[in-house]
Amino acid sequence: MTAATSAPVHPAEPPEAPVPASGVRVALPSAVWVLTAGMVGLAAAATLTVEKIELLLDPAYVPTCNLNPVLSCGSVMVTPQASVFGFPNPLIGIVAFTVVLVSGVLATARVRLPQWYWVGLASGTLLGVVFVHWLIFQSLYRIGALCPYCMVVWAVTVPLFVVVASIALRPLGGHAGVRALYQWRWSIVVLWFTAVILMILVRFWDYWSTLV
Repeated sequence: MTAATSAPVHPAEPPEAPVPASGVRVALPSAVWVLTAGMVGLAAAATLTVEKIELLLDPAYVPTCNLNPVLSCGSVMVTPQASVFGFPNPLIGIVAFTVVLVSGVLATARVRLPQWYWVGLASGTLLGVVFVHWLIFQSLYRIGALCPYCMVVWAVTVPLFVVVASIALRPLGGHAGVRALYQWRWSIVVLWFTAVILMILVRFWDYWSTLV
């Protein structure tokens, strides 16, 4: 009797390890907020730039955001604080918010940008937050007037930083401190808005009281 020849047995090839997708996946609500902040901030910066050009061309021009003695863009535009680096501050906003807008478009389209990009954007936004707070102090306690379009930029910059920082710090989500900041991030934003509104009310109370 002839023994059956067994076919050579080849070990099964190990399955290929899945290739991790490069870049950071951004949740749709965060992507939409980055996009919205970019659009609103860019619109405000562009409007301020146009108003500044009109004022340079005609010193008698009255900006559209001159609403009353307190809410008056014109009073702010003519100060040195409005051109900290030798050119109008809104030009910084145009460049910065264009980057934010493009980032929001890409994130909304599910394009995964690398982690270093979001870290860089968070760092740039942090600088914007610092600059915004300097401008708030100058507007309240040095200039004595508020620019409505500038206030729009203030209002979007702080929440934008919170969202972008949340994206950039995602790899550190296991850290207790980072996790606590993430959980309380919107409460901190609400407290910030409340504090700014209270400072505005207190600083210009003499004027607001005349309107009651």
